[in-house]
Amino acid sequence: MDDGQSKNKSITLVGLIMMIFTTIYGFANTPVAYEQMGLASIIWYVFAAIFFFLPLGFMMAEYGSAFNQSRGGIYSWIEGAVGSKIAFVGTFIWLASWEVWLVSTSSKIWIPLATFFTGSDTTQSWHFMGLHGSQIIGILAVLWILLVTFTASQGIDKISKITSIGGFMMVALNGIFLLLSIVMLFASGFHFEESIHGIQTFIQPANPASSGLLGMLSFVVFAIFAYGGMESLGGVTDSMKNPRRDFPRAVLIATVVISILYSLSILLWGVSTNWAEVLGKSNVNLGNITYIMMNNLGYKFSISIGLSTQVAHSVGMWLARFTGLSMFILYSGSFFVLIYSPIKAFVLGTPKEFWPERVTKVNAHGMPANAMWMQAAFVSVLILAINFGGRDAKALYGVLTLMGNVATTVPYLFLVGAFPFFSINDDIKKPYVFYKNKKFMWGTSIVTFTIIALAIIFTLIQPIIEGRYVDAFWTIIGPLLFLVIALILYKRVDKK
Repeated sequence: MDDGQSKNKSITLVGLIMMIFTTIYGFANTPVAYEQMGLASIIWYVFAAIFFFLPLGFMMAEYGSAFNQSRGGIYSWIEGAVGSKIAFVGTFIWLASWEVWLVSTSSKIWIPLATFFTGSDTTQSWHFMGLHGSQIIGILAVLWILLVTFTASQGIDKISKITSIGGFMMVALNGIFLLLSIVMLFASGFHFEESIHGIQTFIQPANPASSGLLGMLSFVVFAIFAYGGMESLGGVTDSMKNPRRDFPRAVLIATVVISILYSLSILLWGVSTNWAEVLGKSNVNLGNITYIMMNNLGYKFSISIGLSTQVAHSVGMWLARFTGLSMFILYSGSFFVLIYSPIKAFVLGTPKEFWPERVTKVNAHGMPANAMWMQAAFVSVLILAINFGGRDAKALYGVLTLMGNVATTVPYLFLVGAFPFFSINDDIKKPYVFYKNKKFMWGTSIVTFTIIALAIIFTLIQPIIEGRYVDAFWTIIGPLLFLVIALILYKRVDKK
């Protein structure tokens, strides 16, 4: 018995740091940050690390250690703190964040594929039988969702191994970016393409659309999104050799390392990318920004070391192609996991009385196929409604990105809001406790909750003030629709 337990406790300090890093850090987050704010995004990424990522990590550790045997994941965490109703609603909205991810990414996935084949994003020029780029992408996205749902419902989970290839290519992509940027910095005599005019450059956004207090505060959602995912690591404390000592150290070290790497990466984008010249064009959007900036990096690097213009264009194109292939493989692998993993965990992890019998029914392959096809139908309707909404590519990918960011951020309101009640509940056995001082716990919880809430509110207010009411509608529709569905389902069970 003891031997088995000791064997399971295999996660060391370094191992946990690596797990946090691979779960949280995303290469594509830094080009988006640079496009939205320029070098001024650095200060907000540091802000989010200190006031969101760091305190949230310790909260998730306490939740995970207390409910490490619970099948329902974050549903069990919130239920233990504030009851089943808020837990069901909060977790249902958490599920909405993954549905929105499917909607958003199923449309974006065609950009890296097009970039791989042609060297640049050609999706905006696609035409077929009277349909234009965004509409064609919408149809392809629906077909992709149906294909992935069918494949995953058959239990063919070996395809998810493709994520390991994508992960390797992501490491290579980060390494190439850092190496080329640093070499270019030295080769150019420490010249930045994005001119630095003192501290003002790191405060005033390069993007006119993000200028002003409202624009800067709404960017916090982007920064929070970049640090999302700690809830998936909350349950590892029972597998650690010394969680009381190592978990807080790992969270602190990972926070410092990830925030420094994010900040350094954003700064290094300034070495190769002049915001006005490269990103201020109409063909640049949040869907193709990564490939455009990598193409530009390859070109600028080549020029800085004395290669000809023709060779520089070729290097930029092939670097964009490699980036496109890497992102396509990573997206594809993620799809085959996320098309069933969140909904399976939620449907089978919550009490069965919440669901109609056909929803929880598992097929011969152990998959809730009916729930997965319902999900596919819902996601497909959203995809078609958004992609056939008459937007150009820039507006389309702007809405899709905001939808994903807001939907991912909202569930943290429930997790952080429930934490004080979890912390003060002495009936819950807590093997690991970081927030021993209750005043500190309440203060941290209130500050973190307020920051998340204000970031979401400002993100929703901005398009309304600017008269983009349809964009505001689509940004909140995912979490709002799932909130209504959750209340209806819970009310139905409550009447029984």
